[in-house]
Amino acid sequence: MEKISFADILQSDRPRKEKAKLIADKIRLAGNYSWVGLYDVKESEISIISCAGRTEPVFTSFPKDKGLNGKAVIQKKTVIVNDAKSDEDYLLTFTNTESEIIVPVFSENNGTITGTIDAESETKNAFSKEDAAFLEECAAAIRSLWRTNN
Repeated sequence: MEKISFADILQSDRPRKEKAKLIADKIRLAGNYSWVGLYDVKESEISIISCAGRTEPVFTSFPKDKGLNGKAVIQKKTVIVNDAKSDEDYLLTFTNTESEIIVPVFSENNGTITGTIDAESETKNAFSKEDAAFLEECAAAIRSLWRTNN
């Protein structure tokens, strides 16, 4: 996958939630994913900022240690699940999700996780190391979205 730029969106005067939606949509289209969500990681919970693709997920916020997002935060690394319904940590988002990948977004200065990128597919075995590398590049490129959580 080719590298994409988010500078025009990040440097705009748009509200944070609108920037997040535009970024999620750009990632979704570039990766040909069914759905992409951007999440805030707070002290005790993970909550959606915005998403692109289908509608908002069933769970828009959940405890920081739950779901695949929680697993990525706890492990401090990308989590790929290519058979979502058989994974014990999977929280139902959409009934037709078969694969999911979660990429943590690390802060610029102290390496804490401030957010996640969640991409989903309606196909089993949809995600590869190439998807992980692409989404990790996106996470590094958009980390300024988490500088101020407004």
